Amino acid sequence: MSSSVSPLAPKHVPDMPVIAGVRLATAEAGIRYKNRTDVLLAVMDKGTAVAGVFTKSKCPSAPVEWCRAKLKGGKARALVVNSGNANAFTGKTGRSSTALTAKIAAKAVGCTEGEIFLASTGVIGEPLDATKFDGVLGRLAETAEAGDYLAAAKAIMTTDTFPKVATATVKLGKAKVTINGMAKGAGMIAPDMATMLSFIFTDAPIAPAALQALLKSGVEDTFNAVTIDGDTSTSDTLLAFATGAAAEHGAPKISRATDPRLKAFVKAFNQVLANLSEQVARDGEGARKLVEITVEGAKTKASARKIAMSIANSPLVKTAIAGEDANWGRVVMAVGKAGEPADRDKLSISFNGIRVAKSGARDPSYDEAQVSEAMKAPEIAIKVSLGLGKGRDRVLTCDLTKEYVAINGDYRS
Repeated sequence: MSSSVSPLAPKHVPDMPVIAGVRLATAEAGIRYKNRTDVLLAVMDKGTAVAGVFTKSKCPSAPVEWCRAKLKGGKARALVVNSGNANAFTGKTGRSSTALTAKIAAKAVGCTEGEIFLASTGVIGEPLDATKFDGVLGRLAETAEAGDYLAAAKAIMTTDTFPKVATATVKLGKAKVTINGMAKGAGMIAPDMATMLSFIFTDAPIAPAALQALLKSGVEDTFNAVTIDGDTSTSDTLLAFATGAAAEHGAPKISRATDPRLKAFVKAFNQVLANLSEQVARDGEGARKLVEITVEGAKTKASARKIAMSIANSPLVKTAIAGEDANWGRVVMAVGKAGEPADRDKLSISFNGIRVAKSGARDPSYDEAQVSEAMKAPEIAIKVSLGLGKGRDRVLTCDLTKEYVAINGDYRS
């Protein structure tokens, strides 16, 4: 966790309302850090539905494997998250640690181990001493309150420079329902679902299968459209919990994701995901520029996504932006290497609304001074027009600075 906050951090932190059926507590367990909270316990009421999406890494952490297995039950009573240690690449010891953590949490909450969900973030390859949770989780279960999402978000930070929270309130039937979310992530971020840790809570009465479908769909243009460095973590986890408490106030029980009564809820749910994913991009390690890359005129949306990601993950593009250089040649390079349909002579490129290249050559009206001034802005929009079809997509990234190297050069030290 950095002592200096990213200059791209949101200027306003929302007041996070209480969600009926969810209680939170944090503590210092001494997992790796000193003098800071490093464990979060979220306790949910009986009957809470759960959904999740996880990393596609072939080297997943032990908590990811645990959650995948327990997700089949569809119900959750507690979530335990620790920072400082990813419990990844830890073999049988890692699996034993997850089992022990779940056992301790289940006893503290009063539920089955199959209703416990786990997430860990931090250093890969270091054994996690789960005995440090003994006693701690019991105290947290007793003191948990319906409340402080900001403190919860702080407890799960690693190289993050600010806690990431978002909220939305919307009508479901005749009742008001709330969606709260938190996320952590600043490096080792690339779309392969999810690209960090994130947890969503709602009091809407939504069945597990419907919640799973909403979550899987919602991540595609949010968390799956963000990249910091092109590296997908072993621990990526996004879990959603629906307590169903709003049913007492007239919210209809939803069993299908296609239920037309969900229209406003889905929009608000996706807005929370989009807000959190943008905050991850804003907190990219060492970032000084938020970069939005839009590709239009592609053969398909999928093709546009691949090209946009090729640009977003290019160290040459990212360092040019860090240097405030509108080097469209590097964008041309990234388009060309993407392996997707492209026609050099139809290609147009703009930076922050200023067209710098048109029809495969420098724009006739190009003004170096004008473009250089535009590149000083903290937010940079790169737009690429391929002129081949109707495919369009958008991704978020950030620049690549010396600070990124410094942060990752001594991450374990």
